[in-house]
Amino acid sequence: MSELRESSQPSIRGEVVLLLDQLLQRALEHRASDLHIEPKDRMVRVRLRVDGVMIEQRPVRQSYGAQLISRIKVLGQMDIAERRLPQDGTFTFMAKNNTPVAVRASTFPCIGGEKAVLRLLIGARVKALADLGATVRQVNTLRRLVQRPGGLILVTGPTGSGKTSTLYALLDQIDTERRNVVTLEDPIEVELPNITQGQVDPKSGFTFGLGLRSILRQDPDVILVGEMRDLETARIAVQASLTGHLVLSTLHTNSAADTMIRMIDMGLEPYVVANALVGVVAQRLVRTLCPACAELHETDPELIAEIGFEQAGLEQTLESAGCARCMTTGFKGRTAIYDVVPVDDDIRTVIKTAKAGPAVKRVLQQKNLPTLRRAGLDLVLAGLTTLEEVLRVT
Repeated sequence: MSELRESSQPSIRGEVVLLLDQLLQRALEHRASDLHIEPKDRMVRVRLRVDGVMIEQRPVRQSYGAQLISRIKVLGQMDIAERRLPQDGTFTFMAKNNTPVAVRASTFPCIGGEKAVLRLLIGARVKALADLGATVRQVNTLRRLVQRPGGLILVTGPTGSGKTSTLYALLDQIDTERRNVVTLEDPIEVELPNITQGQVDPKSGFTFGLGLRSILRQDPDVILVGEMRDLETARIAVQASLTGHLVLSTLHTNSAADTMIRMIDMGLEPYVVANALVGVVAQRLVRTLCPACAELHETDPELIAEIGFEQAGLEQTLESAGCARCMTTGFKGRTAIYDVVPVDDDIRTVIKTAKAGPAVKRVLQQKNLPTLRRAGLDLVLAGLTTLEEVLRVT
């Protein structure tokens, strides 16, 4: 585990200030997306989320726990006296290289006190679709979809699968000089030029539903809705897509086929879903191998059998060994794998007539579109990740 120095000379308040700075700096050095500080019986547990996986760090003395939480609340402009309710706040941390890093802080009452999770928004910028991991064929398909004058494009996947990055990359393909683009997000992760961005605030009544209805009075061409969380938002978004607006949004589903069925399950009519959808993008993030310690091994036959279909060339694959450069994880960095489905007449017909997922999946299989697992296997064959990692996320 990593060593965290704690000064014994200054007052405990000064020690806590220094300790939190050290924790944040350590998180930055290891490319962590989140820093977890959690009170336990005899110590304060510290963990980092690196490439989507939690990594244990050296714990902090229990006596520092409450002071650390108070320090975080002060920085995030939260109520220090309130310990019974969850709170959220934001602040800016100055890294060693004098780069400001936005930090989103969340506290949560639990056994032993309060847990804090700090989300580090490091160098937030828009990446191109190809840089995110999409193939040339998928990039061309997505470019055609976002040039349409109207319709609904959904990006799907679990929490932390990179959906927001994909939405921003799609917006980057749009001519924002000639088209009025308005977004409704929670939160705004990247500020985009030539685009009107709005952030919901449920505490003040600014919900996705209210915001979306207001956006429709702003003469939009393209609308980005951060997430379809309820039937009201879904209905307004679908209606907007049917009346000449291009709508981009996200949904928490496992696959493109599941997305189409989920919209019907939410309460939308099948024929409305069929007419509104123009494309569905399912995605996952897979960890990429550390180039310093990846080694060629015989592939476990049980893993190959778990794929579910025939795939040549997997007899020997690279595996993660682990070294100091990758914190002994064997991986360094992540890339996305995609399942891009343009919705055509065949798919619309089956959405209108069938409410069962298998029927939609059969149509997609007939079109021979690459699935998430097949996209992941391409990365395995290219030596970029492991078969076990692909099976883990798909």
